Amino acid sequence: MSPEEPRPLPGNLNELPDDAPVVRAAVAELRRRAEEEQMQPWPLGFSDAFLVRFLRARDFHPDQTWKLLKNYNNWRAECPELSADLRPSSVLGLLNAGYHAVLRERDPTGSKVIIYRISQWDPKMFTAFDVFRVSLITSELIVREIETQRNGVKIIFDLQEWRFAHAFQISPVVAKRIAAVLTDSFPLKVRGIHLINEPLFFHPVFALIKPFLSEKIKARFLSLQIHMHGSNYVQTLQEHFPRILPNEYGGEAVSMEVLSQEWTDFIKESASYLQSISQCV
Repeated sequence: MSPEEPRPLPGNLNELPDDAPVVRAAVAELRRRAEEEQMQPWPLGFSDAFLVRFLRARDFHPDQTWKLLKNYNNWRAECPELSADLRPSSVLGLLNAGYHAVLRERDPTGSKVIIYRISQWDPKMFTAFDVFRVSLITSELIVREIETQRNGVKIIFDLQEWRFAHAFQISPVVAKRIAAVLTDSFPLKVRGIHLINEPLFFHPVFALIKPFLSEKIKARFLSLQIHMHGSNYVQTLQEHFPRILPNEYGGEAVSMEVLSQEWTDFIKESASYLQSISQCV
């Protein structure tokens, strides 16, 4: 690293509050870069709370944070099918079907935990972009939490009833965009992905998609901690998420139905905020 290049700030700055002087200085530098490049701000603008998400997502490394902010800004403009309409009404059918839920408690590492149930996704009614918009809406809401900015998120995909009709929705274009957002375009650390009830044909379908991903995206996507638990998942899943899972998955928490309804209600209550950050096209 040359003397002219900005260096990562020392210490664990993720644990500092937003108003700490060193955090404010890092935010000011990031804002200076955005203004100097005349980056078009999104509807929420470049507020301190917005910019610090990117700093925490890249552990306050200036260059990596700047790259993440640019990637985020670019993909939102380039993917209106995902970002143009984040209102709850755009995905109300999936929400009411109980497609996903956010657990009340965090895992032992402090990560937020989200469960997605493929069985609740009717591919005749909803496209892969609709499904991913649900994930984007949830991500935009939980990334506002400071503890989630610090400790990231872990995702559980229940692939029960995964069919070829679902697989056909995941085209190479969809796969590229989802992989890009997961790995280098959103200010949220994905700490682990857990698959349960994956069918036998899921693996060859996944293998068919991989060649269409760029080497860069493929390397970053494969660097994620991906755990495949199969149909006898209860014991191994409990090792990662002791006690906090819904009772359907062997845990001690309330049912998926209750958790899904709670999160759906929260998304609906957040409609004004979600509309404010929808990309204007």
